[in-house]
Amino acid sequence: MLQAVYLESSIISYLAARPSRDIIVAARQQLTQEWWQRRRSAFDIYVSELVLAEIQAGDPEAAERRSAVIDGIALLEISDEATDLAEYIVLDAGLPEKAAADALHIAIAACHGMHYLLTWNAAHIANAELRPRVEALCRGKGYGPPVLCTPDELMGI
Repeated sequence: MLQAVYLESSIISYLAARPSRDIIVAARQQLTQEWWQRRRSAFDIYVSELVLAEIQAGDPEAAERRSAVIDGIALLEISDEATDLAEYIVLDAGLPEKAAADALHIAIAACHGMHYLLTWNAAHIANAELRPRVEALCRGKGYGPPVLCTPDELMGI
């Protein structure tokens, strides 16, 4: 059995976006594409109902490209346990209320036993300062936390 990776919406957006002229965005797009091509098959890949809702928002043409990326990928439900854990994370990790969806991504991944949560969201998810607190909160509620990381961190050797 392969290790499980939960793809947060930013990964899907980078995979489906038109090439950017912004050097940072372009580098992230390239790293995401490289991970997708070289490493995706080494993992069981999952998204959630929340990811689906987020990628279907906005420009219809872009939403269609994003939706095509996740075609055939297993969909995780948003359980009551995940909703409760997300609220706990927001309150006890001191996250702003606007980070509720970010906490829900973490909670969905934790409640479903994901090994990794792949994201480009460094504000509230793959954040080195928040990570130890979020991990402790997940463990405190009986869930093994996923490793919160970016594609370059999960590239392998």
